[in-house]
Amino acid sequence: MTYFGCWPASKEHLINITFPARQNLAFNSRKHQKTTQINHCEMGFLLLFFLLISLHPTVSIEGNLDLIQKTCENTKYYELCLSSLKSDTTSPKEDTTKDLALVMIRTGMANATATNSYLSTQMLNATNNIMKKKIIKECADKYAFASDALHNSVQDLGAELYDYAYMHVMAAADYPNACRYAFKRYPGLVYPPEIAIREDGLKQICDVILGIIDTLAW
Repeated sequence: MTYFGCWPASKEHLINITFPARQNLAFNSRKHQKTTQINHCEMGFLLLFFLLISLHPTVSIEGNLDLIQKTCENTKYYELCLSSLKSDTTSPKEDTTKDLALVMIRTGMANATATNSYLSTQMLNATNNIMKKKIIKECADKYAFASDALHNSVQDLGAELYDYAYMHVMAAADYPNACRYAFKRYPGLVYPPEIAIREDGLKQICDVILGIIDTLAW
């Protein structure tokens, strides 16, 4: 039987650590001592496990930094692209430009979903203004559609249908416009600055994705 460098537990391969009982009690006899046995093999695996966890982020970033920088140079928002890709911890490996595109798409989906949740909360707070509540509901739906469009682009990339992926990302970037125009239809309603910031953020992320897809289509 193979133990991959470790050995089965036995009396010879166990460390005995003895903890004497409290001095103020008459527990000096051997039967009242607490004995903890630690297996050498278990200790080794634990140390290796924690070592791999600590090293993983460094390997992931340094191993792909050159690819990330070259890819981001082809996008409209280099700093946004670079910071988003370098901070990603969800992908164990990002070996290709397509992998980086998928990371940015997930970033866009997270942005759209967060905005949808934010708008849903704002809708609950607008109980005294029926018209405003209706507009916010419309905006929340548009950001949900944006997230769906980005999800569709993931499938397109998997099938190497880059034109369709590009189209879906463009649609995701365009959905927030409908939210802004909805507010403009009613002069008494002001387009909230918080939504405007989120709109710009999603559009910039989509611009980065489009730049990366352009390189895939070459």
